[in-house]
Amino acid sequence: MDTVSKKRRSEIMRSVRSRDTKIEREFRRLLRSHGLRFAVNDAKMLGKPDIVFRRLKVVVFIDSCFWHGCKKHCRFPTANKSYWATKIERNKKRDSLVTRKLKKEKWRVLRIWEHSLRKSPNAIARKVENLLATNS
Repeated sequence: MDTVSKKRRSEIMRSVRSRDTKIEREFRRLLRSHGLRFAVNDAKMLGKPDIVFRRLKVVVFIDSCFWHGCKKHCRFPTANKSYWATKIERNKKRDSLVTRKLKKEKWRVLRIWEHSLRKSPNAIARKVENLLATNS
């Protein structure tokens, strides 16, 4: 049983950001400080990648532990478990499909877990730089 009303739950869910989250903004700032330039949330691209290096055909997705079903950190809400399990599984399948299709189109795809980015943002920035260097 949900602990809040349907109206309040809708308000809460509407407030969840799908782009420009704090961690995304901080990571983009870090990449820019390394001299990197990129597009953000390109709606014309499959999956709306968080970061796009068009010329080098590299995309970066920052996957939140909850919405993308991290095995280490995803904890389903206690209310409506079957809904959330289905929702997260659907997200994971979509992520996999998007990655496969982009790779088929010769894009290099990097998926970064939220927890990895929180733990070592500089190491992840270096990983992006290394991927770009191997592509140039």
